[in-house]
Amino acid sequence: MVIQTGRMAWNAVCANKMRTFLTMLGIIIGVAALIILVSIADGAGNSVSNQISQIGSNYLSARITDNKENPLKLAEFTELFAQDEFAEAAPMGRTSVTGKTGYTSSSLNIYGTSGGYFSIMGMELHAGRLLKKTDLENHSHVIVLSYDTAVEFFGRADAVGESLSLDGKAFQVAGVLSEDSASPSSAMMVKSSDESSETVVLEGYIPYSALSRMADNALEITQFYVSCADEEAMELSEAKLEEILLARFGNDADAFSIQNQSDVLEAMQEVGNTMSIMLGGIAAISLLVGGIGIMNIMLVSVTERTKEIGIRKAIGAGKGSIMLQFLMEAVIVSLSGCMAGIISSWIALQVIGAAAGTALQVSMNGKVALLSVVFSGVIGIIFGLYPARKAAKKKPIDALRYSG
Repeated sequence: MVIQTGRMAWNAVCANKMRTFLTMLGIIIGVAALIILVSIADGAGNSVSNQISQIGSNYLSARITDNKENPLKLAEFTELFAQDEFAEAAPMGRTSVTGKTGYTSSSLNIYGTSGGYFSIMGMELHAGRLLKKTDLENHSHVIVLSYDTAVEFFGRADAVGESLSLDGKAFQVAGVLSEDSASPSSAMMVKSSDESSETVVLEGYIPYSALSRMADNALEITQFYVSCADEEAMELSEAKLEEILLARFGNDADAFSIQNQSDVLEAMQEVGNTMSIMLGGIAAISLLVGGIGIMNIMLVSVTERTKEIGIRKAIGAGKGSIMLQFLMEAVIVSLSGCMAGIISSWIALQVIGAAAGTALQVSMNGKVALLSVVFSGVIGIIFGLYPARKAAKKKPIDALRYSG
């Protein structure tokens, strides 16, 4: 009985292909919009989270905004953060200089720090060595370059031992970072309109003590990073850091700020989830509009097939059989539109992924696709229920007399 009713419903749907397609179009657009928007939001969120994770998520960054006329110096910094809760501590200062070699001249960002910074940020070497404690103590004119910077100035990555002039002061290249190592400043690489090119951030790292002799803004430490000895005890490490800074700056919590990198990562993930839900909700509205379209066309179909309903009832078809047929027609239209929408979204995501390249990794969200199938089925039932009941309630005599 159910199989026969299903066949009749399918034949009725296929009887007017153009009208059925136009009815399905609302569902197709709704499903495709839902999957594409959520998948893009997920891809963007994952891309940002991955970039943050590559930098590292088990460290704390602090910024001093009021030194209480007692600035934090490098010698005190080393002793102040020699705590069991911290694996590494590194000051951070920044300036922009003009770098020159026999090959080229260009502006680059110079960071003054210590060897612990590279460990905190998870940076690895391509060649040479990192900054040492003796480099800080001796104000050594040595520099560790990023991979792209070495290639830009020397035409090759293996530039250890070469000399680089920074605002007229000669620095020896002690090491070159691996190509995958990225600082917080260069992690968000900006793609240009030309897919084959990208904005290259030129940067190098010198001892903080050397930077303090080149830039007035590095005479005192206003920003630094510490990594936690135990990744599972980030909150304890943060509390310890706050305790140290409160004691150092007269219990004034406004004199400094602390940022937990793991909190940043969690916040970004929450923002991504919120965006996915919001975009999904907006796209789901078009599915409801598609459902209204299904109900509208089913009401028209019921009116057009009034005599058919009367004949079926006259030969013994019950209300349940009539209602099931029209309900199945609505569900078939809704689910068919859903399948077409899923296929369309998959094709669109492949095109978007190919166009975006490595800047944005997008893939179909399987959970959203499954949810769209369930949602479309529910929409087919809800918006097909009223026309189906209307068809089932028609009296055989009135239906047979209908001549519209």
